[in-house]
Amino acid sequence: MTLLALAVLPGMLLLMGVPIFAVLIAATLGGILLSINPVQAIHSAMFGSLDIFPLLAVPLFIYAGDIMSRGGIARRLIDLILSMIGAVRGALGIATIAACEVFSVMSGSSVACVAAIGKTMIPALQKNGYGTVFSVSLVTATGVVDVITPPSITMIIYGIVAQQSVPQLFLAGFPAGILIGVALAIYVVWYARVKKIPVTAPAERRGVRAAAKDAIWSIFAPVVIFGGIYGGLFTPTEAAGVACIYAIVISVFVHREMTWRELWAITIDSAALSAQILIIVSAAGAFAWLITTSGYPQQLVGFVDSLQLRPWMLLLLINFILLFVGSILEPPAAILMLTPLLTPVAYAAGVDPIHFGIIVTVNLAIGMFMPPFGLNLFAAHALFKTPLPDLYRGVMPFLFIYLAMLMLITYVPAITLAPLALFK
Repeated sequence: MTLLALAVLPGMLLLMGVPIFAVLIAATLGGILLSINPVQAIHSAMFGSLDIFPLLAVPLFIYAGDIMSRGGIARRLIDLILSMIGAVRGALGIATIAACEVFSVMSGSSVACVAAIGKTMIPALQKNGYGTVFSVSLVTATGVVDVITPPSITMIIYGIVAQQSVPQLFLAGFPAGILIGVALAIYVVWYARVKKIPVTAPAERRGVRAAAKDAIWSIFAPVVIFGGIYGGLFTPTEAAGVACIYAIVISVFVHREMTWRELWAITIDSAALSAQILIIVSAAGAFAWLITTSGYPQQLVGFVDSLQLRPWMLLLLINFILLFVGSILEPPAAILMLTPLLTPVAYAAGVDPIHFGIIVTVNLAIGMFMPPFGLNLFAAHALFKTPLPDLYRGVMPFLFIYLAMLMLITYVPAITLAPLALFK
């Protein structure tokens, strides 16, 4: 009966359009009522899931990312990239991918990446001959790199739930993000050659120098964040706080592109987004507690063992599950629901927990633009008025590229784990 509350009830409520936090609370309450656990336990589980110091990094990185993206810091880095790339067929497409990679270091929101980069790059891509559908599809698909590249909110939440090192997850995430970016760039160059996209003007030393001078404070932003973490100066949570202070100082006092009134508006927006994430974290914490105490993870491990699946077959099955769930739920919600169930199975099969965290993250990132329900598809449709059927067709080549890179990341652990040896 408890299994019905943990599996059937959430599925029915999700199909009815009930908000995810309400689904999790209802499932937890139903499971408690059908078990011997006292109802009061739900309060302790919900508040206990928020009483975690590393979780402070989530709202702080969201706040820092909003300030950097709207205070001129991210824009200056993008301008620097555009000034450096030229005289190559497909240069503007490569610049779009690079801009998304850079923006991902500033922001924790994939949708924000699609909006910010799309508004800047799509008109230029269209003017250069890429076509509307390809341009929007490129930004829609590349925007999910924001989920993979540190500081990733998804990685932070996985680290907390799975009790793994967030700095190590960040280190492992860099090669995954770079690998995907390189694969996308190769495809864009091939597409530009096939479609005979005009070659852009060559980069001029004077323009690069001017853009670099203007972006000097922006360049220091990731240096401060990651240099502090891996230099042992502060934890990821403290780095998030430092990033907020740095972003405010640079945006308000150095660039002077943000007023205190605008900063207050950004604060309100970031607080609202943080509240949406944290209420899901709280509800999912209670749901995860009930799953753990019910003994179902151990039963699932035993069932998987009885199937005698080889590790590669198990990972393939997990990838299918994560892709399906990731196409319906946002990454934080999917992480919180599935991690308590899937991590024991993966660990029992001998999968490294850090490597598994990257596998989970990449899967859920792909789900964000996978037809028909990927969140980025609906965001791009609303922002750029591109019909959804056209978007579905447009993102398919990028989806195949991501899936190929997912297989590579899944079955070649050295790709993600190699950087960890540098900081042992």
